[in-house]
Amino acid sequence: MGAERDTDLLEVGVVARPHGLHGDVVVHFMTNRSERMEPDVVFRTDRGELRIERVRRHGDRWVVGFQGITTIEDAQALRGLVLRAAPIDDPGALWVHELIGAEVVDVSGRLLGTVSTVLEGPASDLLELDGGGLIPLRFVVGHGPDHVTVDIPPGLLD
Repeated sequence: MGAERDTDLLEVGVVARPHGLHGDVVVHFMTNRSERMEPDVVFRTDRGELRIERVRRHGDRWVVGFQGITTIEDAQALRGLVLRAAPIDDPGALWVHELIGAEVVDVSGRLLGTVSTVLEGPASDLLELDGGGLIPLRFVVGHGPDHVTVDIPPGLLD
């Protein structure tokens, strides 16, 4: 994992429960980055590093076999364990930790508010503004350090 400090790492998943008798676990990934869900990926945890040996989709979660985890008892000991990894360098990506606290302006430059949180929605994640307004991420047309530009339809925040 290189020389990353734990404070530089992002929470990308959590072990939900064992799956089967041979050490596999169900993992809920909090990322849409497929490169996080491949063999040989290494995660940092409170119990040291875990390396993926095998992985497959299971509904909205993933069944993962980690190196050295071979029994249901080993798997049970991982329940609730948070998986962390270094951020992926992707200049065009929107990262939740960068959106929180960012000023939101429309394409005319009018200040709409500040992002207080990002909510998971069924069709699109939503920027929740400090004034309570909700803006689907699909309306984001630009972003930079501490700001987001949106092109929203008339009346969306009324």
